[in-house]
Amino acid sequence: MTVTQEQADWFADAFTKLASSVDQAILGKDHVIRLVVAAMLSNGHVLLEDFPGTGKTVLAKALANTLHGSNSRIQFTPDLLPSDVTGVTIYDQGKGVFEFHRGPIFASVVLADEINRASPKTQSALLEVMEEGRVTVDGVSHEVGAPFMVIATQNPVEQAGTYSLPEAQLDRFLIKTSLGYPDRDSSVALLLDSSNRSRASAVSPIVNAETVLTMAALASEVFVDQAVIEYLNDVVTATRHDKDVALGVSMRGALALARVVKTWAISQGRTYVLPDDVRDLAVPVLAHRIMVDPEAEFAGTTAEQIVDRVLVSITPPVHRAA
Repeated sequence: MTVTQEQADWFADAFTKLASSVDQAILGKDHVIRLVVAAMLSNGHVLLEDFPGTGKTVLAKALANTLHGSNSRIQFTPDLLPSDVTGVTIYDQGKGVFEFHRGPIFASVVLADEINRASPKTQSALLEVMEEGRVTVDGVSHEVGAPFMVIATQNPVEQAGTYSLPEAQLDRFLIKTSLGYPDRDSSVALLLDSSNRSRASAVSPIVNAETVLTMAALASEVFVDQAVIEYLNDVVTATRHDKDVALGVSMRGALALARVVKTWAISQGRTYVLPDDVRDLAVPVLAHRIMVDPEAEFAGTTAEQIVDRVLVSITPPVHRAA
């Protein structure tokens, strides 16, 4: 199916309305909000890493509230068990059968708050459901439904009692981003409204699950020229050969970038992807998938710097592929 300009305009208008709705709760963070909405419409998951009190949980709750669907919040703690996330099978004595009781993971938008405070065993309970949209308990698979999105938060400080996310799990997050502190005008506006302790609750549902699935399907049909795909592949490949990289971006990461650039393009009313879309999304999609060499990391090199360096070293295409 070829995306028409009329469809692209409708998508861009709906996308802007979604982002503006979430912006009621998180002021002055339009770019981050658009990244998170793009991830949702690309059937992806988001990891928000930032300092305490910057609005990570508020952003996740606000996005969940924009949907006419279910949402849940899981507070990850060291004593949380995998069954507390996925659900458990219980024997019903009255009926004489085992029944599956669904856990909080069965929701359209799941907020995994402070995910790095849970044990690796509990974190691994999310691996299957984030990749395949289902959980397997006692040998029986249960679909979580669509749309399905995990928004996880973690704190980069206060590492005592936390467990770093393994690379296999980081790779399942489409985007990793941070909010940062608000600018002066946004700070003043928030302080003037300090009596409002639940800004996310002001966000009302504006789309249903069917609309989200329709938008996701439409975004997947956006045209990408072969030259742009080759450029994207060159960027990903370069991360694997950089002198400061111990482990580069996987093929899953390349596929994730190829998927979300389509959503990013149509969110701006275009029916085709530009090399600039790849450049705009390279850091939030690729950086968290890179393992920096320990010596380089000790010297201050970051994954974000490596991605920026790769983007500078590779010339984007200026003509369509033959």
